[in-house]
Amino acid sequence: MRPRPPVKGKGILSGTGLIITGLAATLLALIFPIWSYADRSGTGVDVLNATTVSTRYGPLSALDREFVTKVRLAGLWELPAGQQAQQKGTTQAVRTAGQHLIEGHAFLDARVRDVAAKLGLELPNQPNDQQKQWLATLDAAQGIEYDRQFANILRLAHGKVFSVVAQVRAATRNSLVRALADDANTTVLDHIKILEATGYVDFDALARDMAAASTPPISNSPAPPGPASDPGPAVPVTPTAAPSYSLPPPATSPPPEPSDEQ
Repeated sequence: MRPRPPVKGKGILSGTGLIITGLAATLLALIFPIWSYADRSGTGVDVLNATTVSTRYGPLSALDREFVTKVRLAGLWELPAGQQAQQKGTTQAVRTAGQHLIEGHAFLDARVRDVAAKLGLELPNQPNDQQKQWLATLDAAQGIEYDRQFANILRLAHGKVFSVVAQVRAATRNSLVRALADDANTTVLDHIKILEATGYVDFDALARDMAAASTPPISNSPAPPGPASDPGPAVPVTPTAAPSYSLPPPATSPPPEPSDEQ
């Protein structure tokens, strides 16, 4: 049998189908970026609006609520840690740091419970798993090892909270949360300083731990420092007087047109 000749109509249709498919794919490739960037939801502002509730003290965001919870959680484990430091600390500096923890978090805990009651927020009554692990580590440590563990664990925890306090204080629109952030900032900074004064804080390990938990900057960082000349003190800029402009000359009336009559 002789082979049947190909049907010309099918070849034409197949070629046309490939062309249409290619054009459709190209159109989708052009449309997708426009949709994905210009018409997408889930941006930071969208999330802020969706998770914010109204209160008589101003809008209350999800970050505000998280901050209130973290202030409460800090007191639930740092108060007993401070009490323990007064008993197990081998130096007066460690025992003094423990006293600062007790006084600072007793004050903050009273403040956060008042704020939560006014905002209708529920607060935890137990430390979280990480905080329980820290307390267990301190329970097991003895002598100078206890002093080191106490200073470094508490200093790391306060460093992480310090950045959250700054973020909340900068962005919150709620007056109660703003005032609580002010109190937390003062207390946390005092605790950071008194923990560093023990002489046991390992700043190299602290920097590595903080860097591992942070997001690297998007922009390129400055070059490492090198020899540089003293730029001298900053000099305030004296504002210059506003330039004066002369008014344009007054407009003159156009000359009368000549009359036809002589």
